[in-house]
Amino acid sequence: MVNRTSQITRNTKETQISLTVNLDGTGKSDISTNIGFLDHMLTLLAFHSDFDLILTAHGDHENLGMDPHHLIEDVAIALGKCISEALGNKLGIRRYGSFTIPMDEALVTCDLDISGRPYLVFHADLSGNQKLGGYDTEMTEEFFRALAFNAGITLHLNEHYGQNTHHIIEGMFKSTARALKQAVSIDEAKVGEIPSSKGVL
Repeated sequence: MVNRTSQITRNTKETQISLTVNLDGTGKSDISTNIGFLDHMLTLLAFHSDFDLILTAHGDHENLGMDPHHLIEDVAIALGKCISEALGNKLGIRRYGSFTIPMDEALVTCDLDISGRPYLVFHADLSGNQKLGGYDTEMTEEFFRALAFNAGITLHLNEHYGQNTHHIIEGMFKSTARALKQAVSIDEAKVGEIPSSKGVL
C-alpha cells in the first residue's frame, strides 16, 4: 500500500508551524499550539479520523498580544495542504463522507466530498460564547474554510440544534473527522480507479 503521509513546515512573520500527518494511522497525536481548546479539538480530530497527527505551532498571539486568528488559520492551511499531499492521486478513495454527531444537547452533521473543488457551507450559531479559553469561537468557520480550500474539499457543516458552544464546535470537529475517515478510506473493489466519472479529481 502507498505510504499516505505528508509533512510541512510553514514559517511566516506571524506563525511557525511544523506538521506531520499519516492518513493511515491509529489516531495518535502530539499537538502543541499554546491554545488549549484548539489542542483539544485537533486531538479529537486525529482520534476520530484515525489520522496520526504531530503538530508544533507558535504564533504572534504568544508574544505580541495578538488574538489567535493567525495561528488558527495557518494551522488549518497546513493541515489542508498535508491532507491533499498525502492523498496524492486519490486512487481508490471512497471520496465522500457523511457523519452526524450528537454531543449532549447539540447535533451536528458534516458532509464532504474530496472533489478538488474547494467550498465551505457553514451553518451554526456560535454566538452563545465568544471565547473558550484562549480560543475565539468565530475562528471556527475560518478554520474549516482554510482546511477545505487547502485540502480541495467540498465541506458542508450544519448545526441542527444546540445551546452549548463548546458542544457545537466539538461536534463539528468530531463529525468532520469521522467523515474524513470514510472519504479517505480505500474502496477495495476500485483500488486502481479515480472515483470520478471524469477520470480526474
